[in-house]
Amino acid sequence: MSQVKPPPLRPSVLSLNINSKSALYAAFMPHLNGGGIFIPTTRGYNIGDEVFMLLSLMDDPAKLPIAGRVVWITPAGAQNGRAQGIGVNFNSDESGQEAYRKIEGLLGGVMQSSRPTHTL
Repeated sequence: MSQVKPPPLRPSVLSLNINSKSALYAAFMPHLNGGGIFIPTTRGYNIGDEVFMLLSLMDDPAKLPIAGRVVWITPAGAQNGRAQGIGVNFNSDESGQEAYRKIEGLLGGVMQSSRPTHTL
């Protein structure tokens, strides 16, 4: 009797709509090499899991397709009332670089702010 191999795991797909600069600032993770974003979710993930995002930014009707890896997990009930979710580091491919450039362009001078974010 032969053993059947399970199919390879496909990255999960997450959809994120950010409709304000303050929400984008709170979710963006510029300190990661290549950038990243915090995604509120109650789904369970592990560090290193691959995810695929469809990111909508403000009034732009185009969704940015971005692949990345989970590098941060904020569990339910985290201190200081932080939102539960995951931090995803953008892959260094063209889509990740485009997302980083687009977010940086939208945020402009806000990037140097000391306001708290979902991550740091």
